Amino acid sequence: MPDVTYSEAGIQALREAMAEDERVFYMGEDVGRFGGSYGTSKGLWEQFGEERVRDMPISEAAIIGYALGSALTGMRPVAEIMFVDLLCLSMDQIVNQVAKCRYMFGGQMRVPLVIRVPFGGLMRAGPHHSQNLEAWFLHTPGLKIVVPATPHDMKGLLSSALSDGNPVISFEHILLYHQKGPVPEEHYTVPIGQALVRKQGDCVTVASYSFMLHRCLSVAEKLQREGIAVEVIDLRSLCPLDIETVVNSVRKTGRLLVAHQACLTGGVGAEISARVTEMAFDYLDAPVKRVAACDVPVPFSPVMEDFVIPGEAMIEKEIRALL
Repeated sequence: MPDVTYSEAGIQALREAMAEDERVFYMGEDVGRFGGSYGTSKGLWEQFGEERVRDMPISEAAIIGYALGSALTGMRPVAEIMFVDLLCLSMDQIVNQVAKCRYMFGGQMRVPLVIRVPFGGLMRAGPHHSQNLEAWFLHTPGLKIVVPATPHDMKGLLSSALSDGNPVISFEHILLYHQKGPVPEEHYTVPIGQALVRKQGDCVTVASYSFMLHRCLSVAEKLQREGIAVEVIDLRSLCPLDIETVVNSVRKTGRLLVAHQACLTGGVGAEISARVTEMAFDYLDAPVKRVAACDVPVPFSPVMEDFVIPGEAMIEKEIRALL
């Protein structure tokens, strides 16, 4: 399998879907001739033309509103929002309309809409361009949420989202777009709602996703040299959430740490902690630990941002505390 970037893997999924189904089209700010702010649509405008790769006005509410309308009338739009922070400008469209339409029409209307959005800090971009807001949408019934961590999963999960009849939000960490990894050239899918054990272990379970997963794997490799076997689970999807894979691992290790870059309070880690406590309390040998960002806006200062967002040292410290 050739090594390609996370960004190119997404383009492969889009190119396959657009070639297969003329109803699939791409829309967003600077996604046409420019190829996307992060190269997420590079080459698609030249191949499919401006009718199917559409540059939109600087209005996130309009982008999602148009995408929803086209989805309800038979098209299969993919809408890109330049930063996750800007999803706030389209919250009414997403939360009150996109997520609810199929339910409110008794299943008579499908909403085959994919929303792609970069998220995450460590770009020194300040409080308005560095957030992790995935938990907001996890709290909204009717939306599927994927969080690919590798180029392989970027293509596979996006391919699954493109063929789904429900709205899917793909949260893609900004720092992953240039990461390379093996990706099959042929078409394939990764099931939405199926976690993956990235590393086997029997001492402690670590559940994570997206960019933070790579920090967890790095710590796990370091601890392995000391004889500490950490089992690392890549959630890959937040809704549906594959809690069974996490619970089965906890039944083996007796300990769980959940790591994410979003702030601590009300985050994905809190939901997983609650579910594991409900489902596997008798197997826990220690309280569930959460590693997350401080409950503050993401600072612009590099020193402060590195303090707020948990690094490998914090993950290692909390794993050792569990043991």
